[in-house]
Amino acid sequence: METIVRGNTPPTFGTSNNTEGTLNKASSSAHAVVNSIAGAADEAVGKAKPAIDKVVAMAHQAVDKAAGAAAPTTDWLTEQGESINATQKQLVADTRNYVSANPLKAVGIAVVAGFLLSRIILR
Repeated sequence: METIVRGNTPPTFGTSNNTEGTLNKASSSAHAVVNSIAGAADEAVGKAKPAIDKVVAMAHQAVDKAAGAAAPTTDWLTEQGESINATQKQLVADTRNYVSANPLKAVGIAVVAGFLLSRIILR
């Protein structure tokens, strides 16, 4: 049985190295599983080699198609994560500036919020 090694991974546009590496690693692992199953099947049934090769090729195509479909999703999730991080940093900076500009008002708001939370929790 010849082992088919797939080196073609779907193009990724703007993903971080970590996300791209995870996607490539998952795709490579899936291809390795397909190859090992094909090797075991080929050893068990020597006469069915053309059928096994066809199934192996179809399985590799399915893995490539799944990896290709996952790439845009990982791009979107990466962008959303970066956007959320930027928003979080902006909110923390705004809060820090407000507390610095209005320390008494900030303490009053904190006391009222603490009182309300304690009433809600103790019910």
